[in-house]
Amino acid sequence: MKLFLKFLFGGIFLWMIVMTIRTSLAISLTEAWPSYAANPWAIATLWDAYFGFVTFFVWVAYKERRMWARVVWFVVIMGLGNIAMSLYVLIELLRLRRDEPAEAILWRRAQ
Repeated sequence: MKLFLKFLFGGIFLWMIVMTIRTSLAISLTEAWPSYAANPWAIATLWDAYFGFVTFFVWVAYKERRMWARVVWFVVIMGLGNIAMSLYVLIELLRLRRDEPAEAILWRRAQ
């Protein structure tokens, strides 16, 4: 299961990096914003994404004991979205000891 999750979140991370670069080369965010903002479904999707980011961050805030780490992850998640979220999960998976199950990434680590 851990290997599958590493491939899954590694794939998400790489795909989002490639798509972000590819899209940025096609059109800048500032150029795309006026037509994007005019579409109610685009705005609804943006709200949905950011509420998902906040939901994920609540878990990160639970896991991270240091305030500076919480602040950094909040900024990175809000700025990079799924790129940051997949990176966080990958980091947590890589921190697992060989004998720990995959679900151990859900728990707060002992100090």
